[in-house]
Amino acid sequence: MKRLQQLDQRLLPPVGNVLARAFRGAQRLRAFTAVVGVVAVTATLLAVHRSNGPHSDPSLGDVLRVGVAEGASIPAYLQAGQNELAALPGDTPVYALVSFTAYLAPERLAPVLAEVSVSSVFARVPLPRTQTELVRLGAYKLPDDVVAAMDETARRKTEEAQHYRDLLARVSDIPDENRELYLSGAIVADQEATAYREHCSCVYAAVVYAPPAALRSVAARPETRVVDPIAELQRLDRTVFLPPLPEQTTVAEPVSEGAGTVTASPGPP
Repeated sequence: MKRLQQLDQRLLPPVGNVLARAFRGAQRLRAFTAVVGVVAVTATLLAVHRSNGPHSDPSLGDVLRVGVAEGASIPAYLQAGQNELAALPGDTPVYALVSFTAYLAPERLAPVLAEVSVSSVFARVPLPRTQTELVRLGAYKLPDDVVAAMDETARRKTEEAQHYRDLLARVSDIPDENRELYLSGAIVADQEATAYREHCSCVYAAVVYAPPAALRSVAARPETRVVDPIAELQRLDRTVFLPPLPEQTTVAEPVSEGAGTVTASPGPP
């Protein structure tokens, strides 16, 4: 029993990293929702945390959630976004979550978002039937910032794959189930690293800031699925964004991942 407990202590933290690829939804709440503690369920909860000095901030625990809840209707979300954009008054700039119809490469972003200011984009390597990590990339200048962020993500994924292999090599008596999990994690991380290194067609959404007229222009682009304006957004570092993935057409749900779906060998193809 003691031996198994020691083994668990060595193996379980990286297993959590593998499971973090799973999609977890969070519903758009039009009012701020008080939460206690750190929101850290999976990589899907993509909130940027910034420090604004040592002074006390009474809104520290308030989080605005923007996106689609797991199991919620995608068509209903799209229709709501279209309605809100059409009704947006005046010419005061607001933040908006832009979701794309397909995964876009970095060079395809500038034409789509030329009329708006961009703060970040969301990316995922769309491997078939595999839950890959959802990542948020800072992107003020397109496509340069996205390319640089993809290069950094590729380096991180390469290190992640090597970490799994080091664990496999260091521990000789890993249970078969855990061994398969680690091998799968190494393979997927290698595939993600290769894709980001090649500046893949992986971007599926963006957070932008612009007047209503510019947002409507973005919404009219064929690459755009929906522009969801967020008039009540005050701080990006207190906001969790969960745009729908391009392949999600009915409800927001995790990408299916079953045994045997990862077939590539470790290392770049």
